[in-house]
Amino acid sequence: MTKRRSGILLHVTSLPEGYGVGDLGPAAYAFADFLERSGQSLWQILPLNPTDSAYGHSPYHSLSSFGFNPLLISPELLVQDGLLRADELPGRVGFSTDRAEYDKAAGIKDRLFRLARGRFFARGDQGNYEGFCREHAYWLDDFTLFVALKSRFEGRPWYTWPKELRDREPSALNAARESLQSQMEHVRFLQYLFHRQWTALRLHCKERGVAVIGDMPIYVVRDSVDVWVSPEIFNLDENREPLTVAGVPPDYFSETGQLWGNPVYRWDVLRDRGYDWWIRRIRHHLALFDWIRVDHFRGFVGYWEIPAHETTAVNGRWVEAPALDFFECVLREVPGAPILAEDLGLITPDVHEVMEHFGFPGMKVLLFAFGPDLPVNPYAPHNLERNCVVYTGTHDNNTARGWFEDEASPEDRARLSAYVDREVTPGCAARTLIRLAMGSVADTVVLSMADVLGLEGDGRMNRPATTQGNWVWRMSPVSLDEALTQDLRTMSTLYGRM
Repeated sequence: MTKRRSGILLHVTSLPEGYGVGDLGPAAYAFADFLERSGQSLWQILPLNPTDSAYGHSPYHSLSSFGFNPLLISPELLVQDGLLRADELPGRVGFSTDRAEYDKAAGIKDRLFRLARGRFFARGDQGNYEGFCREHAYWLDDFTLFVALKSRFEGRPWYTWPKELRDREPSALNAARESLQSQMEHVRFLQYLFHRQWTALRLHCKERGVAVIGDMPIYVVRDSVDVWVSPEIFNLDENREPLTVAGVPPDYFSETGQLWGNPVYRWDVLRDRGYDWWIRRIRHHLALFDWIRVDHFRGFVGYWEIPAHETTAVNGRWVEAPALDFFECVLREVPGAPILAEDLGLITPDVHEVMEHFGFPGMKVLLFAFGPDLPVNPYAPHNLERNCVVYTGTHDNNTARGWFEDEASPEDRARLSAYVDREVTPGCAARTLIRLAMGSVADTVVLSMADVLGLEGDGRMNRPATTQGNWVWRMSPVSLDEALTQDLRTMSTLYGRM
């Protein structure tokens, strides 16, 4: 990210069309084409891992840090592959056009995927499938067994399974594989379908000069295949119960902090193993994306550790992590790994020292810039540096218009107006911030699609520390018109980001 460029943040689930949820089908290709036509060379998305209805289908709460979300597989592309017939697809009547309907999509797609699976294996030509299974066996074999066992035990967490399966006794695992072969094959087939569709879409983006920024959460979920397979790298007791869990202290988003509940890492064990689990994970992500945004980057330098029995994040403590040793090892194993550090929230000087040492760009969010400390605020446009990525807002923020109308104080609004030397109204708040971002010295700008469309607060993707109504916003099918395309292209040209 050493040349001036710009792009858009839009998760796959927010794409229009599809069947209940955005997917990797025609709308994704159309969006990549829109990015090229409008002069944008970056597409940032959220994690592509499997999601869970019990947690609102948050992409940051997954049963695997390696697996893919089958809900994002496009039935329309399966028609093109001859695995489905067009008349087998449901009509679009009855689907919401502005909100994701995950459970509805899951019911429809499960039926279609089972039809596709039968036809795929009836063909007798599975060379690419077998190659995928061999290449990804290091995570795929355990993943398929884990998902099949979760189904057998009606979704119960792995740490409540019979002890021999909880503790992965070899004889119990072998017996489970034998009895669950069919279920595991179906899971494996869906992972293959996703990977094939994603690879094709990524190539389409590359041919249009669009690089993809993926997202890698720092922590994994306790009820995940990652913790089940590798409990020794997490801070658990002898019964696989967490001793401490992750979160963040009280901050802008919550006065009691955020109690995430993810088990924290045993960095001493990871160091002794040459950080092998992390190296595999980073390589896996870099095979999928051009850049990876590392969520909660500060956790690699120092992390907020909370006793597992606590009900809020208040009574935690900071614990040092071996950031320099870790990233030196990463860059030896994966030279030039393109990492974007999510450095928002309570950031101490040692975090910035690590970022500067390795040259990792950080994130600057303009919604945070116009408080009373505006002259020295690090997010203010006049204080930015080249090696950073500027956002109007992220998936965790309100839209720019929603912020201006509902969250900004009268003084914040007055400071923004004074900064641009004209009155800023709700209707032009998003565009004002977009122009400030595009005209800044920062090499890289990423605009929220909801801000590009000038949406009010109902276009917001997530409200941290809440569990209802998140991850459901979807873009209108008619949003990408010619006027918007030319407007973005003009700005990209004007500010040297083409």
